[in-house]
Amino acid sequence: MTVSEKSLANAIRALSMDAVQAANSGHPGMPMGMADVATVLFGDYLKFDPTQPKWADRDRFVLSAGHGSMLIYSLLHLTGYARPTIEDIANFRQLHSPCAGHPENFELAGVEATTGPLGSGLATAVGMAIAERHLNAQFGDDLVDHRTWVIAGDGCLMEGINHEAIGLAGHLNLGRLIVLWDDNKITIDGAVDLSSSEDVLARYAATGWHVVSCDGHDVADVRRALAEAVVDSRPSIVACATKIGYGAPNKAGTSGVHGSALGTDEVAAAREFLGWTAEPFVIPADIADAWKAIGAKGRDVRAAWEGRLASNDKAAEFTRRMAGELPANFSLDAYIDSLIANPQKVATRKASELALGAINDLLPETLGGSADLTGSNNTKTKSTGPLTKDDYSGRYVYYGIREFGMACAMNGMALHGGVIPYGGTFLVFSDYMRGGIRLAALQQQRVIHVLTHDSIGLGEDGPTHQPIEHVMSMRMIPNLDVYRPADIVETAECWELALKDATGPSVLALTRQNLPQLRTEKSENLSAKGAYRLVAATAARKVVILATGSEVEIAVNTAKTLEDQGIGTDVVSVPSFAHFDAQDAAYKADILPADVLRVSIEAGTTFGWERYTGLDGLRFGIDGFGASAPAEDLYDHFGLTAAKIAPQIAAAL
Repeated sequence: MTVSEKSLANAIRALSMDAVQAANSGHPGMPMGMADVATVLFGDYLKFDPTQPKWADRDRFVLSAGHGSMLIYSLLHLTGYARPTIEDIANFRQLHSPCAGHPENFELAGVEATTGPLGSGLATAVGMAIAERHLNAQFGDDLVDHRTWVIAGDGCLMEGINHEAIGLAGHLNLGRLIVLWDDNKITIDGAVDLSSSEDVLARYAATGWHVVSCDGHDVADVRRALAEAVVDSRPSIVACATKIGYGAPNKAGTSGVHGSALGTDEVAAAREFLGWTAEPFVIPADIADAWKAIGAKGRDVRAAWEGRLASNDKAAEFTRRMAGELPANFSLDAYIDSLIANPQKVATRKASELALGAINDLLPETLGGSADLTGSNNTKTKSTGPLTKDDYSGRYVYYGIREFGMACAMNGMALHGGVIPYGGTFLVFSDYMRGGIRLAALQQQRVIHVLTHDSIGLGEDGPTHQPIEHVMSMRMIPNLDVYRPADIVETAECWELALKDATGPSVLALTRQNLPQLRTEKSENLSAKGAYRLVAATAARKVVILATGSEVEIAVNTAKTLEDQGIGTDVVSVPSFAHFDAQDAAYKADILPADVLRVSIEAGTTFGWERYTGLDGLRFGIDGFGASAPAEDLYDHFGLTAAKIAPQIAAAL
């Protein structure tokens, strides 16, 4: 006997309401409302194989409306993924269950992206779609030929990042991207029209998207709309008219079913309404078998792809890139040797550009870009032509003034695999993209942010553009490596560290102003230590000055002044707090002995430096906002010169 699609959808509804009820926490409304749409998507359109969840040419499915996480947990379980098990689902939202409150990519195979902050999932999917088209242009249809599907809610479409993301997707004509909008007209506060009256589809159409609507509870109409989306060459949005909490006779269509359990009585009423007689967390055998058959449909498709891969002359390179492995011979040693042989005074943003020139020649998988500041961020090199709708093989994305959208798109590229994304903007605008940077850290993705104009040293643009708290606030994000290099050599070293770390994102905070090359002798990658002794005291050591970036030069000049007075002074360059904190106790005790005055110099907030200076040390920085003036005048005004710092150190001694 054939199992109806309504019964298949009801299995999603039953698991969703049972799990949320057991946890007494969660969002049953969206998975119950979108169950019919998801059944058609997984049954007829999505290319996947639960036995090989990392298959490179699978379709990517992103649940941008991550609060409805029981939708994807139900689908993964029903289609035959190893996890979640029914026990995992029964422990929804409980400690150690992989069925977290919102989908986490590191918890379950089949969850392509961590979602929850509304809109970020859709923006991440844009990056996945860019990566797919880029790799398709490089490796051809035989190896790369898949789609990116998104389920998004009203909140995803309201958030500002949605505007950034869909503008970029429309501009690049990402026809393999299809968004299924859960158009249920309800938010937590109540009806959508309490806060919004815009024509959503007109907005999407205006940005170059194909738009189509359907009845989200009529599987034939859903199938018709998806068929139209698949054949259109533009990115598509399918407005699926649904009733939130469909199946709950008293709460469906209301905000009351959005973010709380249905309650025992309403669950019982929903079971009766849906004709679902099975006990909680039990799927009848015929329905379970039908779902497993859906999950098995992709095996032959995947096997055929593996056959094409095996006979493809680009197989080894494709496999390497998708595994996230750098070429076995990758090294910047030769480039750094050239810097030692020919010292130069350049801004670290320029030093980054020079390093990228070498990097992009060695690593064909790098995919760069900038949020409309290419000439300031110095992120484009000779080997990175533009990626456009007419040429997806390009290696440089012009993101426009879309910092947050850029950050999430780069997350999607990294999650897709096959590319190493990096992108630039001013450090002060990390405020606009912080949510995306945090998500990269949470998802443990290699995404590199080139954040230039890193201090008052940018000069005349003034306090709106001069970062103060930004570097330290970035250092607070777990699993994010923040580098602030002092010269051209440290910049190359930090780039190498960022590229070799496949387990998390990096920030390179870089200067506008020129800095002298302080490292002129060949050595190991000293930046890998996080902090190292750049200058050793000649007189009896009484002071250790710690500094980062452009202030290391100031520290060196301060040390010279103190040494002239017989005060032995070490200078420690600190390109990375995180790397220094990871060193053993003996190394840290050698760099920061207990019997000296510890001093920090950084053109930003002094907050946080006490971890190294101690409360009795000195901290030179800026704990207010900047000002508009030439850089040299600003450093003097804020007391960040050797002439003003050295006397205070001597007085403290």
